[in-house]
Amino acid sequence: MKLAVVGGGSTYTPELIDGFARLRDTLPLAEIVLIDPDAERLRLVGGLARRILARQGHDALVTTTADLEAGAEGADAVLVQLRVGGQAARDEDETWPLECGCVGQETTGAGGLAKALRTVPLVLSIAERVRRVSPDAWIIDFTNPVGIVTRALLEAGHKAVGLCNVAIHLQRKFAALLEVAPDEVHLDHYGLNHLTWELGVRLGGPGGEDALPRLISAHGPRIAEDLRLPPAVLERLGVVPSYYLRYYYAHDEVVDELRTKPSRAAEVAAMEKRLLEMYADPALDEKPELLARRGGAFYSEAAVELAAPLLGSGKGPGGDAPVRVVNTYNNGTLPFLPDDAVVEVPARITPGGARPLPAPAIDPLHAGLIAHVTAYERLALDAALRGGRERVFKALLAHPLVGQYAQAEALTDLLLAHNREHLAWA
Repeated sequence: MKLAVVGGGSTYTPELIDGFARLRDTLPLAEIVLIDPDAERLRLVGGLARRILARQGHDALVTTTADLEAGAEGADAVLVQLRVGGQAARDEDETWPLECGCVGQETTGAGGLAKALRTVPLVLSIAERVRRVSPDAWIIDFTNPVGIVTRALLEAGHKAVGLCNVAIHLQRKFAALLEVAPDEVHLDHYGLNHLTWELGVRLGGPGGEDALPRLISAHGPRIAEDLRLPPAVLERLGVVPSYYLRYYYAHDEVVDELRTKPSRAAEVAAMEKRLLEMYADPALDEKPELLARRGGAFYSEAAVELAAPLLGSGKGPGGDAPVRVVNTYNNGTLPFLPDDAVVEVPARITPGGARPLPAPAIDPLHAGLIAHVTAYERLALDAALRGGRERVFKALLAHPLVGQYAQAEALTDLLLAHNREHLAWA
């Protein structure tokens, strides 16, 4: 099998390569192509990738190129992990919304819209070029905002599935607390990308015993501390929200915090500089510990566990199609959303794609917010595809973290001022 990574010069890539090496029996790769316009990053990351594979006895060929068509030709799957504008653009996404009293974050709110506007056109262009040289390749999107980008890909007719590491991170955490193997834990994980709740923690697979009540009872304070929410919130909800829900449940508190500390982008930029220095060491042949602080925990496991069944390799218990949490068309899964909304839910994965499992009843407390953000995402995608100040304004006005006319006007002006070089229509 051949897998291409668009954005292969990312400092994340050694995490991905390490997973490919460890999980070779699940996903037997013969060739890995790292594609990136940054030749120096490719040289450093590509070198470390080869050393990681060699250390673990994996004989896959690793090649690097700036030529998308050459790298993607003949690929069985193409993983997209790019960031338009780099950490500098992310830093702006995380700071200018604060001027209007709104959360500054790279995947939600005004900053998330800015990222979508920059990202969607480029990812669609990449996908179309991939389709010309590898029409049967699956596109696995790890590029944020995953829900909006995946919807753009699906609406354009691409074979695409969106992937996020939030679910697998919680699965591993819950498995450790319950003292069971990770593959014994199935999450009733429902919502939208970066807007999800764990409605159940099933032991043994879908339909198994729900361990969520005892998890909250026994470990609620510890789980709440990781989410930076009061334990009473988990007790009252009876479910575990993703940590992104803090931007909604404690919006003003988060804004006050963000105004008094460096942006996450600044922290990551410093880490990336140090990581690239480490990658240049020819003696380094494993992913460094610092990479875990970069983010993306269990990213490689999530990527392998999705790619393998898409490519006909991985099987679930008893030979059934395995269940993975992915971003895909709703198609009736959440009945209060349109079929063409992209949801983040457990789904059976086969070479034919993702087939979501039936969803439990969703509490109106969560369903209302899901529906609200889905409407915003539709408007955000329209703005990304067709441009125009008025479309940007309407998307911001629709977002529950904005929602006020004056704020939406001011944020629109700030978004355009900070992103003109990345928006062909601005």
